[in-house]
Amino acid sequence: MSVKVEKTENKNELKLEFTIEAKVFDEAIKKVFNKNAKYFNIPGFRKGKAPMAMVEKFYGTEIFYEDAFNEVVPSAYDEAIKAEKLEVVSKPDIDVTQIGKGKDLIFTAVVQTKPEVKLGKYKGIEVEKTVYKVTEEAVDNEINRMAERNARMVSVTDRAAKKGDITVIDFEGSVDGVKFEGGTAENHELELGSGSFIPGFEDQVVGMKIDEVKDVKVTFPEDYFSKELAGKDAIFKVTVHEIKKKELPKLDDEFAKDVSEFDTIKELKADTKKKLQAELDNKGKAELEEAAMKIVTDDAKVEIPSGMVDMEIDAMADDMNRRLQYQGVTFDQYLKMIGKTMEDFRKDNEEAGKNSAKMKLVLEAVIKDAKIKVEEKEITAKLEELAKMYAKDIEELKNNEELNARLKESLESEKAINYIIDNAKIKEVEEKKEEKAEKTAKSSSKKAEPKTEKTSKKTDKAEKEPAKKTTTKKSTKKSE
Repeated sequence: MSVKVEKTENKNELKLEFTIEAKVFDEAIKKVFNKNAKYFNIPGFRKGKAPMAMVEKFYGTEIFYEDAFNEVVPSAYDEAIKAEKLEVVSKPDIDVTQIGKGKDLIFTAVVQTKPEVKLGKYKGIEVEKTVYKVTEEAVDNEINRMAERNARMVSVTDRAAKKGDITVIDFEGSVDGVKFEGGTAENHELELGSGSFIPGFEDQVVGMKIDEVKDVKVTFPEDYFSKELAGKDAIFKVTVHEIKKKELPKLDDEFAKDVSEFDTIKELKADTKKKLQAELDNKGKAELEEAAMKIVTDDAKVEIPSGMVDMEIDAMADDMNRRLQYQGVTFDQYLKMIGKTMEDFRKDNEEAGKNSAKMKLVLEAVIKDAKIKVEEKEITAKLEELAKMYAKDIEELKNNEELNARLKESLESEKAINYIIDNAKIKEVEEKKEEKAEKTAKSSSKKAEPKTEKTSKKTDKAEKEPAKKTTTKKSTKKSE
């Protein structure tokens, strides 16, 4: 294989021309054929037994070219990038010049490389740090949430349903007399007042008695995720089977023993306060780091390659896709629900992608300028921590080059941020009163997401599970 590297007319962009010998490409074609021979059904031959020449004659000689290309190019590309010591920050834009059996494979790859960063001030910057303090109200709210999680469900038979009750209902929805997908369920548990159903639905269930049947009339919101139902009037035939109410435990020493490792409610409250304060300390630290990095990043000058921004947006989409999968929703379904396309998503996140790319480049420049180093023992310590956490063999992790490289990069970034903070002039400020009020309101109110058919099923299952013994919350750790 030979590779020619030349600059293009664009800044921080290179064009690599690859020539891979004909014999190497021909071997790749044979390898691809051997992998796929069993799938070919050629007249006159048993399935999978036709020779390669007959398969090529029947389907065309180019049938294996694409797979053979994918067989040889990735390793050839990686080898060239390492050999030329290129810092590539984009996916390659590949163009095939020549391809064919018995011919050298010739193709070009245009890539963007890491740009030069001109650092501004990163030592001695002035930055504010918000100091958060746990209030007694926050502690009480957390203790009350523990009580809610450990509440006992008691059947109600002597009255109608009211707000706060859990009702077990059947419902059958229709628009203009026609049933719609996701509008029917049996033995569905619904907490009245939770706001988890269409506006107006729960209010009309309030006042219903066991075995009562009622037509509930609602109007779907104009911004409802299903365009077929948005703004439409609907009728739900609702049957109430059960009414249950929560019976909260008494907040005493027995409660503390039941939900935690503590013997008294006083000890439980003290521990809860300590853990909530740790969470707030982590929040303040994360906000300080974010503010400091913004100052340093804004003061630096660098031209961000478009390919690097694209890769950042790809990473955002992948991350969102992983999170959505836990909720039983695909990324495509999510986009459809919010009425957007992948193109819209990329456009909406372009600025965030630029900021993320610039921050990474600036951090790397700080690491280099401040001569920040990561010792081998630090990486080993992290590997041992991961091995213990995930029950993995430590030697296996040590031999994972990609993992080691990622850990090294993560530790360098962490050290660089700490270096910036340690050398900054930090002014501590108290949390603003309006922020406190907003936080209190959020912590004391329960917000439910509108349900799709899938999320509804998941919520039902969670609601039906018996209350479990609960311990106080662990402090939130800032993710790397």
